Amino acid sequence: MSEAMRQSVIDYIRGKYGSEPEYLWQKDQDTAAFRHEGSLKWFALLMRVAPRQLGLPGGEPLDILNLKQDDFFLRDQIMQEDGILPAFHMNKMHWISVVLDGRVSEDRIVQLIDWSFMATASAREKRALRGPKEWIIPSNPKYYDIVHAFDGRDEIDWKQGAGIRRGDTVYLYVGAPVSAVLYQCLVTETDIPYEYQSDDLTIKALMKIRLQRRYPPDRYTFEVLKKEYRIFAVRGPRGIPPALSEELNRR
Repeated sequence: MSEAMRQSVIDYIRGKYGSEPEYLWQKDQDTAAFRHEGSLKWFALLMRVAPRQLGLPGGEPLDILNLKQDDFFLRDQIMQEDGILPAFHMNKMHWISVVLDGRVSEDRIVQLIDWSFMATASAREKRALRGPKEWIIPSNPKYYDIVHAFDGRDEIDWKQGAGIRRGDTVYLYVGAPVSAVLYQCLVTETDIPYEYQSDDLTIKALMKIRLQRRYPPDRYTFEVLKKEYRIFAVRGPRGIPPALSEELNRR
């Protein structure tokens, strides 16, 4: 399984990104880096290590794939999955190690490779390659009557979060006393000039968001997010774990 998965990884990266494995040491044909064509930055590192080096039982060497995941929120979610560990021999704050022994599905590995490629891409590459993204963003009733924001209209202006682009989906989490996700919205316009400054709030640009779906206030509460999806705080725009995305998009 490990050897087949290793080759599957090489074939996928070669086919999608045109990156060939670069064997870093002449006598070591187990360690291979994959780089961006322009910047030459690594986006994946294939290795073969002893299980004990990963804190795992067993004696047979394991193939692992080191991938970058610099979204702290998502990384914490991913690290809960079987076969995904803190990065071996790399910065554990920004990289993960995926064990290629069948514990992690090929579909999931491909997704993690794509995320790593994007995380290490240049600004130009990111603009060209990034597809629509889903975010959960906080909204504070203290500053805006978000509970009634879509009464009589389906599009509003909202503070633009860093990284959010037109075509993305945002889920508005309404703070206390509601403490729940209430809306799914599509971002229809970004980078609308706006200047606002107070002791508690700074706004430098607005985006337009169009209502797609409402959720009952007792459905995706903070307690549900914490217990079922390990979301312990919503303080700024963050990507959402796949399981929550699937749940929020159920018909």
